[in-house]
Amino acid sequence: MAAPQKGDLSASERKILQVIAAGDVQEATQLLASKEVRVNCLDEYGMTPLMHAAYKGKADMCRLLLQHGADVNCNQHEYGYTALMFAGLSGKTDITSMMLDAGAETDLMNSVGRTAAQMAAFVGQHDCVTVINNFFSRARLEYYTRPQGLDREPKLPQSLAGPLHKIIMTTNLNPVKIVMLVKENPVLVDVAALEKCYQVMDLLCEQCVKQQDMNEVLAMKMHYISCVFQKCLAFLQKQDDKLDALVKSLLRGRDSDGFPQYQEKFIRDCIRRFPYCEATLLQQLVRSITPVEIGNDPTAFSVLTQALTGQMAFVDADYCATCGERGANKRCSLCKAVTYCSLTCQKLHWFTHKKMCRSLQEQSVGLDKDTPRLKELKGAVSASRGEGGCCWRLSFRASCFCLYLC
Repeated sequence: MAAPQKGDLSASERKILQVIAAGDVQEATQLLASKEVRVNCLDEYGMTPLMHAAYKGKADMCRLLLQHGADVNCNQHEYGYTALMFAGLSGKTDITSMMLDAGAETDLMNSVGRTAAQMAAFVGQHDCVTVINNFFSRARLEYYTRPQGLDREPKLPQSLAGPLHKIIMTTNLNPVKIVMLVKENPVLVDVAALEKCYQVMDLLCEQCVKQQDMNEVLAMKMHYISCVFQKCLAFLQKQDDKLDALVKSLLRGRDSDGFPQYQEKFIRDCIRRFPYCEATLLQQLVRSITPVEIGNDPTAFSVLTQALTGQMAFVDADYCATCGERGANKRCSLCKAVTYCSLTCQKLHWFTHKKMCRSLQEQSVGLDKDTPRLKELKGAVSASRGEGGCCWRLSFRASCFCLYLC
C-alpha cells in the first residue's frame, strides 16, 4: 500500500478527524473498521488522527487509535511535530505516558530543533516534561526476568517486574511515597523480594553509568530507589509491624519546629553513598546540600527532586505533607497551614503534626489580621483588575507589596 500523502483524505477520513475532535469513541470505532479509513492518514498539515487526538487531550481516542496500529513516531507534520510532542503540548500526563509506552522516541526533533520534552517545557507543561524525562522502558526491566548467561534463574521474578516498574516510573521521590508504593504491593513486602529488587536497581545504576551515552540522572534515581528498598528491608527484618515503623520514622518531626530530621539525614546519606564519585551530578548535589544546615532550605529532598525530575519542589503547587504528592487539596481543619492529598495521609501525619498544630494555628490567625494599609493595597489590586490593562503597574506594585507584608 502506498504511503499516505498530505491532504489525500477520503470522506470517511475527514469524518474521523471531526469525530476525534468531538471525542465520540463509539463512532470512531465504527469508522476505523471501514476499509476507507487509514489509521495513519495525513491531513493537509501532515497530522495523523493520533496527533489530533493527542493534541486535543482525548485519552480514550488515543488508546483506540494505538490499538488499531497508529504510528506513534510518524513525523510527516509540516514542522516535524510528533504525537509525543502534541501530547506534551496538551499538558495531559496520561496521554504522554501512553505515547511513551507505545514506543514514542523522545529524542526526535521538530523543524526548530526541539524535542518533545523541550516543547512541553517551552509552553510550561512541566508535569509532562517530568514524565518524558523519567520514562523507563518496561523492556529494559524485563531483561532481568529471563536467565542470562550461566544463570539458572532470572535475577528478577516476573511477578515483581510490574510493581517495580511502577516505582521506577514514579516522579515523586519522597521516601514516604516510595515506601507506601511498596506497601501497596504484598509481593514486595517480603525480605527475599526486596533483596532481588534492590540488587536489580544496583545493576541498572551501573548500566546507566557504564553505557556509551552515560545517564547520570537515571543512575542516581536507580541508586536512590535501591537505598529506599534497602531501608525497607532493614525494617522488615527488625520490626514486627512491618513498614509502619519506617513511615513514622521518616515523618517524625523534631520538637522545635516539626522538621523531619530523620528523613533529611536519610536522603543525604543516600546521595553520599552513590558509588560513582566522579559523576558530575553527584558533585553538584553535594555542593548544593553540604553548606545547608539541617532544617534550612533547600532541603535534600528539594535539591534531589529538581536534579532528577526538573521540578522545582514546593513552587506554584500544594504538596502533601506526608507523601509529597503534588496537587494536595485537603488542609488541616485546625491550622489550615498543612495540606494533604488524602485522609489516609492526614491520619499518618497526625502523630507528629499535632505537636505543631496549635502554634501554626496561632501564626495563621496573626497573618489573617489585615492592616489598614494592606486592605487599601488589596482594594487597589481588585480595582486595577476591573479596569483592564491601564492599571497594570499599580496592580503589580500592590501585589508585590501584599506579598512582602504576608
